[in-house]
Amino acid sequence: MQMIRRQFLMVSSAMLLGACAGTTTRESTGEYIDDTAITSKVKTALLQDKQVSGLNINVETFKGKVQLSGFAGTAEERARAVTIASGVPGVKSVTNDIRLK
Repeated sequence: MQMIRRQFLMVSSAMLLGACAGTTTRESTGEYIDDTAITSKVKTALLQDKQVSGLNINVETFKGKVQLSGFAGTAEERARAVTIASGVPGVKSVTNDIRLK
C-alpha cells in the first residue's frame, strides 16, 4: 500500500510540473511572468519618452518577442518606439506594426 501511494505521488507531481511547461504556442508560467515584466518595462519607457506618444502604442510580448501596434504621428516617432523597445532588457526582437496617422 505504501508503494502504491508513493508511485501515485510521483506520477501526480510529474503531471503538475508538466502542466507548467511551455510549448511553441503556449508560454510556461515563468515565461508568462517574464513577458509581463517586459511588457510593463517597454510601456513605461514609451510613456516616459517625450518624442513618443506612449498612450497610442500597444505592447504585447510572447517569449521575449515584443510586438508594437497602434498609431504614430511621424515616421520618426514610429522608429523611436522600436529603438526604445529594443533597449529594454529581456527583449529578444521587436515587430513593428505601428501605423502612421
